[in-house]
Amino acid sequence: MKVNTQSVNFTADGKLIDFIQRRMDKLDMYYDKIIQSDVYLKVQKTSDKENKLFEVKLNVPGDSFVVKKQCKTFEEGADAAIASLGRQIQKRKEKLRAHN
Repeated sequence: MKVNTQSVNFTADGKLIDFIQRRMDKLDMYYDKIIQSDVYLKVQKTSDKENKLFEVKLNVPGDSFVVKKQCKTFEEGADAAIASLGRQIQKRKEKLRAHN
């Protein structure tokens, strides 16, 4: 799957981008018709420790999913967002099966 990663207010290192790519590739287990995904990594200027915003937009035929997670680290946000996307994709597949 094609993953477009964009970092806002900082530059992401290669390890983080590879980590996100590996995690996003696991979504292919749930649904093999994923077209592409856009990942936005943002650092917000607040005094909170949870200032990392992980946002994913996933495009599938006929629909798109958007998930935003705010956590202490981008890795934690990636795990939470991708788990949420996995659940949403499974629900969509069940609805598609019910209509057929």
